[in-house]
Amino acid sequence: MTTDPLRAAGAVVWRGDPSAPEVAVVHRPRYGDWTFPKGKLESGEHPIAAAVREVREETGLSVTLGRALPSVHYQSQGGTKRVDYWAARVAGEVPDAFVPNEEVDELRWVPLDEAGSLLSYRWDGVLPGALRAGPLDTVPLVVVRHGTAGSRQEWRGDDALRPLDAEGVAQAATMAAVLPAYRPRTLLSSPSRRCVQTLEPYADDGVRLEPLLSEELQDPVRTPELVAGLRGPAVVCSHGKVLPDLIRALSGEVVHLGKGAFAVLHRAGDRVAAVETYTT
Repeated sequence: MTTDPLRAAGAVVWRGDPSAPEVAVVHRPRYGDWTFPKGKLESGEHPIAAAVREVREETGLSVTLGRALPSVHYQSQGGTKRVDYWAARVAGEVPDAFVPNEEVDELRWVPLDEAGSLLSYRWDGVLPGALRAGPLDTVPLVVVRHGTAGSRQEWRGDDALRPLDAEGVAQAATMAAVLPAYRPRTLLSSPSRRCVQTLEPYADDGVRLEPLLSEELQDPVRTPELVAGLRGPAVVCSHGKVLPDLIRALSGEVVHLGKGAFAVLHRAGDRVAAVETYTT
């Protein structure tokens, strides 16, 4: 019999010059330790949303997530714990002073090369090296497959009008909780109703419809060119028949997403430095 690990999420938050960054290390008086900001997932919470929330609660900082870092596993009083970590860049200005809270009484910004000497746990020691192993200053492109929408065969109307079902609506709500971690400024969708609905809970300013993301009008050259030309953080939503070729054209990776799942392509200049896949 296996027991699922306790789940937590956090981030290695950095600021300054990407070639010589400082990272935030926090002191928790309850444990008397120095570690990176992290905490347990709330019921039903996605790890990405939890990482951003925990950083904000423990440090007062708003962040944008970058590349995923190695997950950390260790034994706690409640059993085996898994902590998922991401690189995270401070969004906006760093407050002049840290305000202590119930969980953290001190925050120190230290050069990345010196962080290891301050950390209390050996398992945290892999994270500075993982942060250093890839580019920090990346731009996220979130590629989403629409949520579940019932059966194509059982739908009697125009397939472009087929809506999300109850599970798909729940997946869209999860996407709305996840996307703030990447702060997308552009939201692009296939005109199909199920794609638009997958992004609508996040889209305060609406979703831009793009026929080249549809099943009927996708193009092996023009569709990737369109998406590659997006500047700044962006999210695109399309179909299972479109996305594998699109992701392969952009990154060289072979990725197949289930309904409601998404991939994050971290772009560094003209190349994709990392591809991660997640479910909702």
